[in-house]
Amino acid sequence: MPELPTNSFKRNLSLDGFQLGLWSSMASPVAAEILAYADADWMLLDCEHAPNELKDIVHLLRAVTGGKASPVVRPPWNDSIWMKRLLDVGVQSFLVPFVETAEECEAAVKAVRYPPHGVRGVSVAHRANQYGRIQDYLARSHDEICVIVQIESQEAVDNLDAILGVAGLDGVFVGPSDLAANLGHLGNPQHPDVQQAIADICSRARDKGVPAGILAGNADTALGYREMGFSFIAAGADIGLLRQGVDTLCDTVRSGVKS
Repeated sequence: MPELPTNSFKRNLSLDGFQLGLWSSMASPVAAEILAYADADWMLLDCEHAPNELKDIVHLLRAVTGGKASPVVRPPWNDSIWMKRLLDVGVQSFLVPFVETAEECEAAVKAVRYPPHGVRGVSVAHRANQYGRIQDYLARSHDEICVIVQIESQEAVDNLDAILGVAGLDGVFVGPSDLAANLGHLGNPQHPDVQQAIADICSRARDKGVPAGILAGNADTALGYREMGFSFIAAGADIGLLRQGVDTLCDTVRSGVKS
């Protein structure tokens, strides 16, 4: 009898450990597959700022099956209908954008649980339960589902302690760009005010025993956030890595100077 798949990302999420992540925004199964086989622990499949729809996520999940990186999916919004559909196609880990209150966090947790503990709609045959072959899926699916919410505004920072206290929350994640914009520093997440807020979020989460993650964008920034205490960090994105590699190649060849 088929078993419920183990969520390695959730199992390894802790204050003391570290999980390296990569960001997938190209809506390409090939690009996602390349990331999945890198030496990363998790990868983000994005539906908020990437042109991924539900069918695209199914293809991406198939592409990364067998890779080292455990897939995490960011829905377009904190929406129970979107999350229900993602659950049914096999998503086990969610990064929920722009959560600002404990009530919004509770809604995200309820969206991934069946009644009476949540509001997830019930289907008896879908991709997540191998089309009805996992017999204990309804009773045990929540054991392997991970909910992380993004902290991206001053209101979220103000309500952070209440958010951190929500039962069923597995972690929080800082969105540096949106947080910077909300704090009045659009396009400048390295501004001292933003960095101070980021450090504060990380410290308060750790004090409450909740793992904190963040998107870094490059190795040096990732190492700095790791020293700050973040336990899961997305260190780079497919678009940025491809752009940087291509631009460096073209500049090197056109310059005529061997590296």
